[in-house]
Amino acid sequence: MDTEKLANMTREWLDLVSRAQRVAPRTQEQMVSTAARGDFSVVDAKLIYEAYIKSMTALMQNPLAAAEYTQRVWLDWMTAWQNAWLGKNSAPRDKRFRDERWDADPIARGLRDAHLALEADTESLLSELPDGSKDTLRMKFYTRQFLSALSPSNYLMLNPAARYHFLETEGESLLEGFRNLVEDLERGEGRLDISTTDTEAFEVGRNIATTPGKIVYQNELMQLIQFEPMTETQRKRPILFVPAWINKYYIMDLRPENSVVRYMLERGHTVFLISWVNPTGEHAQMSFEDYMKHGPLAALDAMGEATGAEQFDILGFCIGGILVMATLALLAARKDNRIATATTFATMVDFTDVGELGVFVDRGRLEAMREQIKEKGYLENYHLQNVFSMLRENDLVWSFHVMSYLMGRKPPAFDLLFWNADSTRLPAAMLLWYLEKIYIENGLRLPGHLSLDGTPIDLSQIETPIFVLATKEDHIAPWTSVYPTTRLVKGEVKFVLGASGHIAGVINPPAKKEKYGYWSGDDHPVDAEEWLKNAEYTGGSWWPEWGRWLDSHDDGETVPARHPEDGKLEVIEDAPGAFVLAK
Repeated sequence: MDTEKLANMTREWLDLVSRAQRVAPRTQEQMVSTAARGDFSVVDAKLIYEAYIKSMTALMQNPLAAAEYTQRVWLDWMTAWQNAWLGKNSAPRDKRFRDERWDADPIARGLRDAHLALEADTESLLSELPDGSKDTLRMKFYTRQFLSALSPSNYLMLNPAARYHFLETEGESLLEGFRNLVEDLERGEGRLDISTTDTEAFEVGRNIATTPGKIVYQNELMQLIQFEPMTETQRKRPILFVPAWINKYYIMDLRPENSVVRYMLERGHTVFLISWVNPTGEHAQMSFEDYMKHGPLAALDAMGEATGAEQFDILGFCIGGILVMATLALLAARKDNRIATATTFATMVDFTDVGELGVFVDRGRLEAMREQIKEKGYLENYHLQNVFSMLRENDLVWSFHVMSYLMGRKPPAFDLLFWNADSTRLPAAMLLWYLEKIYIENGLRLPGHLSLDGTPIDLSQIETPIFVLATKEDHIAPWTSVYPTTRLVKGEVKFVLGASGHIAGVINPPAKKEKYGYWSGDDHPVDAEEWLKNAEYTGGSWWPEWGRWLDSHDDGETVPARHPEDGKLEVIEDAPGAFVLAK
């Protein structure tokens, strides 16, 4: 390294150290504040301690399993290192170790294989614990978090790719990694906000969420977008999109090539979409019921006024789908038949088994959250981001740790992760009621357990035909917990299981023919796995399957293309509108 380059690097190091010192007090404040009040989305030491004590007690009742575990770990550790020195390569299919240097370096190979053996053996031991226990769930979850953190791929001196890159760049990769760390701390105002995508690559309304449309109605909770038609005639029945309010609406309208909105417009649908407000303290008392009244019910009224239509299709995604199902139950109770068909994406209505999300939600954690959000009146957006990231820690935390901090690289531009990082706050009243009544009490499954707008609701009275999409690797709405919808309602249900996860499995346009496929089947046995055994697999996007299903429930009537400015509602502003831009 020449003298000038060394001098430049020294100046940059000094500058970064100075920036780190300025942000350090805010980091300390965050840590002290979290320790004082507790935090919904991070580790609760007391709960983890209790879970480990109870689980270890259960394991001690089977000393043979513990002895076999100790022996197996030792033998597998020895085998891993023996094979590494003999040049035997197990070539594990694990994205953490896909760099070829893990195979070329015998020490790295031994570290890798020994760690993977430890993870597998520990998982086998913990499988001896009783299923269904919250303590078992917590022990398995946090043990996995601990082992994931210990992976040799996460450490500069143990990761051969990062180590060689450090040497190749003469230390610049470490400098850039520290720069990325400081920038992430600065962006989080002391909280580590790990970058997962190039945030400069996208801008809402410029190259993402660009389908032309107008805001034709708004209230305190949402703006209603009517999109410009893309066909000369349109189907008589408009469709309403109800996205989740945990993130922004444009997951349904990313880029032209993967926009669900554009796909439906090109098929001749009149598309309306709810763009939810990003709540502030002024929305603290907004309830789940308010989201229903000011959301889909208000939108249906506005759509009827704008188009003259008397019946509509409706689509809900994630918690937006839960709202749609609750709305359908309310309309069924009131003998209101405005909804002709409904579609839900990645939506649970049976919370008997919520998967690993159950680690974070019980009555004790609910009270901790109540205290945490009492002052502000809302839950900050990053809490749920942390929760969802911990469910897939290697993909959403440690992979970016390696890329940004060890390799010193910026993450690439990825529209799904840009949207994922653009999350919203959640008002206190809505969130606390939802978690208690729907999540913990499983109230949607119980006829008459919940009342909305003064009306008891019962999903079993819904006769509306419903298209239900789940995704096979969904870590937020496990597909086996989405499947029970098929047997909870009275009407026809079309159940489709897409490949991949909560977002990528939904945003799977036909243009990407070979990326993911899907399973479908008309019989709905009680057991979800039994359904899958008999389901038919089809390669490619499930979107055309959904389109054909909608076609089968359409009477074929069309109307001249509906332009927002020609309707009876006054245009407020151009899409994407002001609500989606609020941070």
